[in-house]
Amino acid sequence: MNDFEEIYNLYLPKVYRYSLSLSRNEKIAEDVTQETFLKAFNSIHKFKQDCTLESWLCLIAKNTYFSMHKKDKRLQELDTDYQDEVKSIETLLINKENALEIHRILHEMEDPYKEVFYLRMFGELSFAEIGELFKKNENWARITYHRAKLKIKNILVKGK
Repeated sequence: MNDFEEIYNLYLPKVYRYSLSLSRNEKIAEDVTQETFLKAFNSIHKFKQDCTLESWLCLIAKNTYFSMHKKDKRLQELDTDYQDEVKSIETLLINKENALEIHRILHEMEDPYKEVFYLRMFGELSFAEIGELFKKNENWARITYHRAKLKIKNILVKGK
């Protein structure tokens, strides 16, 4: 238990920030983080060390969030209400009209493009961290992000 308490204290802030980047809601991020550590505690014996402990915890958090997201319709409503806190897709997200349109595009975009874009732009994860979460390499994450960005730009250009 003492070892897990150290893990909890060490990784709690990172898992919370990651959960917040996914949910964009403090209460939901707290719930996801709490559930993540509960699941990790119950399955720490299954940790195979083929990735870092931080990545494993973030993977649990990601799966927990998406499981909660599927079960809870209010999360889907929160997704559409979120555009005021968005910073930028470079310069396009500065304009609120563009931000709303980009979020609409992202809502329709297929995975992994949508998730990689969110993780990079809003979760502020490095390409190496994103690659590790998907059990891919940094280059895969970089290419996937740039393809997502191109898809968004192409749809925006066609819409105008």
